[in-house]
Amino acid sequence: MLEWIECGVVLLTAVAATIAATPLARKIAVACDAIDYPDKRRVNTRPIPRMGGVAMFIGIVASVVVIDIGVLFFGWTNPFASSASGRVDFMLVGLGVTFMLGVIDDISGLRARYKFLGQVVAAAIVSSSGLLLQNIQNPFVEGTFIEFGWLSYPITIIYLVCFANIINLIDGLDGLASGISAISAGTIFVFAALAGRIEAAILCVVVVGVCLGFLKFNHHPASIFMGDSGSLLLGLSLGVVSLLAVARSTLFISLLVPILAAGVPIMDTAAAIIRRTRAHQPIDAPDKGHIHHRLLAAGFTQEFTVFIMWAWTAMLAVCGVVLAESDGMARVVAIIVAAVVTGFAIYKLRLLDPVLKHYYNPRKSRQQRQEEEDEEVLRRLNRAAGRSAADLPNLASSSRHNTPARSNLGRERRRRP
Repeated sequence: MLEWIECGVVLLTAVAATIAATPLARKIAVACDAIDYPDKRRVNTRPIPRMGGVAMFIGIVASVVVIDIGVLFFGWTNPFASSASGRVDFMLVGLGVTFMLGVIDDISGLRARYKFLGQVVAAAIVSSSGLLLQNIQNPFVEGTFIEFGWLSYPITIIYLVCFANIINLIDGLDGLASGISAISAGTIFVFAALAGRIEAAILCVVVVGVCLGFLKFNHHPASIFMGDSGSLLLGLSLGVVSLLAVARSTLFISLLVPILAAGVPIMDTAAAIIRRTRAHQPIDAPDKGHIHHRLLAAGFTQEFTVFIMWAWTAMLAVCGVVLAESDGMARVVAIIVAAVVTGFAIYKLRLLDPVLKHYYNPRKSRQQRQEEEDEEVLRRLNRAAGRSAADLPNLASSSRHNTPARSNLGRERRRRP
């Protein structure tokens, strides 16, 4: 049974420990030169330390220690003693590995492949605890389940790595990732508490407390960023508590609760992958096409942009809980509200533009692209030589007799990267 006094004490511990540790995290970041300096991609206009994950990790550790003290000396119910979802100590080790991976990246930067490999290792440690997405209810045949068998391990690892990265990718404005993580964890807490999953509920309380404590320093204007040490830690934490909440559920629709609770960063990540793939860029390449960038470009302030995304997240979270805990017309209304609001946002923010542009303007052949590049180079060369645009057709059609222009074109091609 979930004890509300214990939840309150753990929440206050997480908040207080994170607040107390944040100045230390800032000093460590400054000493290691883990600082986000302003550039054309970033929103901040002054250097900001970026190792807030140190304070978050201390807040998580302090909360777990308080839970252990309460169990040993004050007769608290051990929320992890009867866990049928896996060994919590292995889960905490996985979180520690993710945190250290983020710290290294904040200090010296890691290549994408090494960062991804580290995330896979951390997720594998968590899955080795026994926390696995082993089956889901068959939505088409009542009373039956779809068993994943040995595929449970890769499916769980992919699930956890995805959660770690969605928070990392949406961390672009002061307080944005912290607030969304708190709302998502709070939503999973409600679902876990109603379902009687004590271990998931108490860990959700820890995540919410850590986020609230960090928001004291991370709201606009932020004095510290969470960095990869914080965003990867929060993302994996959300993945772990969401699996704890749904791992023993007999309802297929319960899987929608964590997905809808993290719906905004999931959509932002999906749009970023599509956008960068269409632009032939690496998936982890930075750009200014995220949802918060589009809201800022529309004229909203940082504070109001963050508020919009928090409200959007909260709306989807409430719809997720309604879907899982009700039936009949309430579910229909929840689905309609979530679909209409999200569809309107996608349309207004033009998140599907990369897909639509590719559909209506298919990729040109290599020969067509080369011809267009040649014409552009010729235009530049003739402008530099003071020639008129009327000379371009003669210049472009000339082959042997227009030697200077063609030699210039060859030199221009060699100079192009």
